[in-house]
Amino acid sequence: MKKQIEVRNPIVVALDVDTAGEALELARRLRGTVGMFKVGKQLFTASGQSVVRELLAMGEKVFLDLKFHDIPNTVAMAGIEAARMGVSIFNLHALGGSQMMRTTVEAVGEACQREGIPSPLILGVTVLTSHTPESLAEVGIEHPIPDEVVRLARLGASSGIDGVVASPLEIAPIRAAVASPDFVILTPGVRPAGAALNDQRRVMTPGEAIRAGANFLVIGRPITAAPDPLAAAEAIRQEIEEARHS
Repeated sequence: MKKQIEVRNPIVVALDVDTAGEALELARRLRGTVGMFKVGKQLFTASGQSVVRELLAMGEKVFLDLKFHDIPNTVAMAGIEAARMGVSIFNLHALGGSQMMRTTVEAVGEACQREGIPSPLILGVTVLTSHTPESLAEVGIEHPIPDEVVRLARLGASSGIDGVVASPLEIAPIRAAVASPDFVILTPGVRPAGAALNDQRRVMTPGEAIRAGANFLVIGRPITAAPDPLAAAEAIRQEIEEARHS
């Protein structure tokens, strides 16, 4: 069964901060201007499930960005716990293979139906946006990055996951390779014009990513490290609206 999440506002703010207090303060300042908040390894390791539950209690949506990658049963059980927490999206590494992805999709779907809870979107991480051809070659992946991303996207689609995490530069190739219009693409590596790239390598502006076909945009430091995070988020939201109508 396909799952749909309201995407009128595709901005997912990365709460990559040290404490739950910092994260919740940012969420309070940004609520209503952005669509979702990402809780990743840094914040989850520092604060655990409590920060996710507090965000949900505020009425916000959460993307749990823990990039599960383990044997199929372990990832499936972690996925069930993510669904029980109430997150809207969680991810796993597509490099974990088709069995891992299929087992997780089936186990989470069965648990959600049995327990009467919403099913989160399950997305597969393809190639991290910090990677370069040289860094991939170090781990034995010799073909071009777009080819690897498309290969993993196809594998994910055939394994039943809802979409992928990929850089904005791979959006068009994925759309060409995966026939389903419901296949979700969530993209990090989004930087407003003039913003520092930090450790990102394969980037686009928010407007460019939306025009290319992204469903969700993960944006962290250009908003959270801005002098006025709310003004930064609002400027990005306006850029997205203009891109949608251009």
